[in-house]
Amino acid sequence: MNKGNFLSDPKGLIFEAYNIEDISEPECRSIFLDWALSLDSKFDPMEEIRSYLKYYREITPKHPMNSVLLEGLEVKARRGLRRANKLKFPQRN
Repeated sequence: MNKGNFLSDPKGLIFEAYNIEDISEPECRSIFLDWALSLDSKFDPMEEIRSYLKYYREITPKHPMNSVLLEGLEVKARRGLRRANKLKFPQRN
C-alpha cells in the first residue's frame, strides 16, 4: 500500500507529514530522518527531495516540511564540498 504519489515513500511518511495539521519543524525533521534512514537504495535521495519540493511546495508553500527538505539538500551540498576539498592535491611550491 502506497500513500501519496511517490514510490520512494512507501510508508507515507512525507505524505502524512504534509497532512498533519499544525505540525512543527522539529517534528518534520524527525519524520524526514525516519524517511531518509528507510529510503530504498534504488532511489537517489537528492532527486527524491527535489521531486517532493516541486510537488508539495506548489500545494503548501508555507509548510515547515519544505524548509526541512531544503535543509536536506543544503547539507548534502556542504558535505560534498568538504569531501571535494579533502581530495584536492597539495599545492606545489
